[in-house]
Amino acid sequence: MEFLTYLSEFFNSGIILYAVSLILAYIILSVLSIRETIFYMRKNSFADYRNIMTSPLTPPVSLIAPAYNEGATIIENIRSLLSLYYADFEIIIVNDGSTDDTLKKIIEEYSLVKVDFAVNEKLKTKSIKNIYKSTNPVFNKLTVVDKENGGKSDALNAGINVSKNDLIACCDVDSILEQDSLLKLVKPFLESSKVKTIAAGGVVRIANDCEIENGRIVKVNFPKKFFPRIQVLEYIRAFLLARMAWSRLNGVLIISGAFGMFEKDVVIKAGGYSDKTVGEDLELVVRMRKYMHDNGIKYRIVYIPDPLCWTESPTTIKILSRQRNRWTRGLIGTLFLHIRTLFNPKYKILGMVSFPYWLIYEWAAPIIEFFGILYFLFLAVFGFADWTFILLVFLAVYSFALLYSFTSIFIEEFSFHQYKSLKDIFKLSLVAFLEPLSFHFLTLIWAVKGNLDYLSGERKWGEMKREGFRDNR
Repeated sequence: MEFLTYLSEFFNSGIILYAVSLILAYIILSVLSIRETIFYMRKNSFADYRNIMTSPLTPPVSLIAPAYNEGATIIENIRSLLSLYYADFEIIIVNDGSTDDTLKKIIEEYSLVKVDFAVNEKLKTKSIKNIYKSTNPVFNKLTVVDKENGGKSDALNAGINVSKNDLIACCDVDSILEQDSLLKLVKPFLESSKVKTIAAGGVVRIANDCEIENGRIVKVNFPKKFFPRIQVLEYIRAFLLARMAWSRLNGVLIISGAFGMFEKDVVIKAGGYSDKTVGEDLELVVRMRKYMHDNGIKYRIVYIPDPLCWTESPTTIKILSRQRNRWTRGLIGTLFLHIRTLFNPKYKILGMVSFPYWLIYEWAAPIIEFFGILYFLFLAVFGFADWTFILLVFLAVYSFALLYSFTSIFIEEFSFHQYKSLKDIFKLSLVAFLEPLSFHFLTLIWAVKGNLDYLSGERKWGEMKREGFRDNR
């Protein structure tokens, strides 16, 4: 009995210390994020993107988009990419061994023919079957690569090998990019001369139930279904109250696979995208950063708060669970591959701040919470529960979760104000109240399962079946 009392006090103290440290970390990130967003808004108010568009110094960009069995929407997807505002860019669609009519539709719609093309194979990939260009000069920006199936990482590497420009932008082919997204994302690469910008990312938003015409978002609507609504709040928190803060610290560890821009030379020297983890976007950024430190080159990775990319979020629990499972396995894979980075002063912010944060608060948090819940259940079953303590912990965590969510909503409305109606803001606020009491526990279970699947050797991507965007023309 006395042993259980000591054990209870030990765990209670440990849980409180961990919770307090997590809350403090979130507060620090929130303050930094708010400052960085305000600084960006003020600075950007003087920016004239027409000068970037017309300047001969603006670098050309290669936009790479892998495609696998995208026959239902591929024509609209490419049409959207072709309509981007940028003076000099190429679009490389990599057909990664699709088994449907993806390639056939592209060939017919854009009058493609096979061409002789010298591929600079700096990154090892699956075999490229053919490369296509259009006979129609209107589509001279478009290049289509047909290759054996090798997965997303392999497809991106093939696109990098084919690309001709020093800056590459990688995106999901089914994402919708804002028409000025390349102009905004290239800006950080033009600003700094003393410190090399090696990567840049922007805010990704949820496109479910938005009005779309000709591959463009013409009206932002709040999603109708529960899961996409939850993800709207998640994405706002993740980008505006996390990655903006890491951008200010120069501690960014991930550029979203949905859309990001990179210095191609650094990507190649770092080894390109890896197939050793399903979190290839996270792992590449870590490896690029380590390469820069290993070679003593000053650099920065930048996030901007502009909503540049819109993506369709999963709407069913089945698909959403696969996505979160993959995110967890990708995180674990990256952390384990680069564990020697942890608390290594050689890597400065990366080794001493960013990497430990992701290990302690991103990976370990759901595991600690899960076992904490089991611990409280054990105390309750055997009559050792201190219900006053449990209630106080719950109220403190729930109150902070609300504060954190409403802070992110405030920043969203203060900055880019995507949801115009008070009705949508009310719905988003209601989600903030409900999410910690419902969806959060699902993400907890999915994270724990992701850990178990990783330990069992699961390395599959997991099918991400989407409903597809509806064009409102």
